[in-house]
Amino acid sequence: MSDRITEPTAADLPTNCDRSDRAHRAWVTGAIRQIEADAQRSADTHLIRFPLPAALGVDLYLKDESTHVTGSLKHRLARSLFLYSLCNGWLHAGSTVIEASSGSTAISEAYFARLIGLPFVAVMPARTSREKIELIRSYGAQCHLVEEAGAIYDAARELAVACGGHYIDQFTHAERATDWRGNNNIAESIFDQMKWEPHPIPEWMVIGAGTGGTSATIGRYIRYRGHPTRLCVPDPEGSVFFDAWRDSDVTRRGAGSRIEGIGRPRVEPSFVGQVIDRMVQVPDAASVGTAREVEHLLGKKVGPSTGTNLWAAFELARQMAAAGVRGSIVTLLCDGGERYGHTYYNDEWVAAQGWDLAPSRALVREFLGS
Repeated sequence: MSDRITEPTAADLPTNCDRSDRAHRAWVTGAIRQIEADAQRSADTHLIRFPLPAALGVDLYLKDESTHVTGSLKHRLARSLFLYSLCNGWLHAGSTVIEASSGSTAISEAYFARLIGLPFVAVMPARTSREKIELIRSYGAQCHLVEEAGAIYDAARELAVACGGHYIDQFTHAERATDWRGNNNIAESIFDQMKWEPHPIPEWMVIGAGTGGTSATIGRYIRYRGHPTRLCVPDPEGSVFFDAWRDSDVTRRGAGSRIEGIGRPRVEPSFVGQVIDRMVQVPDAASVGTAREVEHLLGKKVGPSTGTNLWAAFELARQMAAAGVRGSIVTLLCDGGERYGHTYYNDEWVAAQGWDLAPSRALVREFLGS
């Protein structure tokens, strides 16, 4: 028998291989138009200047993603994931959409699923905040809760198979669903909003990682545009990202994060460590303490992942000032603190986690008052 591989001839090919379906294509086109129309109705989010002490010579800005209609940074990701799935032919009229999430992505995806008339099920850790679960259900979606955070991936896949649905899989597709070269992504928006500021090209951008999609988009965009800006990714304790990045070991596993929205027990496929210039580990008490301490300065509650970002940004600002470097830092206000009234803003719940917020809050007050 010959091992030679031959190309098929015309006679070997099927005479009819037409997969076109006018009704399906019309539905996809309509769904995409609805999502794009929704984007056109939405203004860009604000870039807020944080009141650092003037003597530092460092300007700090927060991209306030809490003003999206679904209240968080994940609104951008959910829109991109739905468009990606539609254009890849993965969603059909009546498809049940399944997602594994710690909450915010599921809230935004539930919104888009309802917008185009698809049922949605969020597979989440049982410890997800009550407020997030209620928001998901308010969009007519269902919540499937699992005890072990690391089990959400398999549970989502099994559920999709059982109901013949589509597992949208943010952790795999986040870094590829968004056009990192521009097209109104968050990086392009930030640099455009910064152009009239005293230091328009930031020294640092500080972006926590959940899927890793946002840090990948921003890191790639920085390089694509030739900016000298460096990317810092703060990681909460328990998350595997920091150790894996430091040791260049994507097989590492961790306990997982207690800061909702960022940090993971495994290195997600969308995490692109090569575009990151620095990573720092942030204690959970520092993340929560910082979030609660800055409320009076911002005039609003912020989520714990924003506290993680700010803790790292404050340290970078201190280092820049000590080195005599004047410039700017940009980070994200990922979501509002109203989603965490029963958890991170509840003193009894915080105490039950074993967190003492007083030392980190005192350090933040000292830094901001220096």
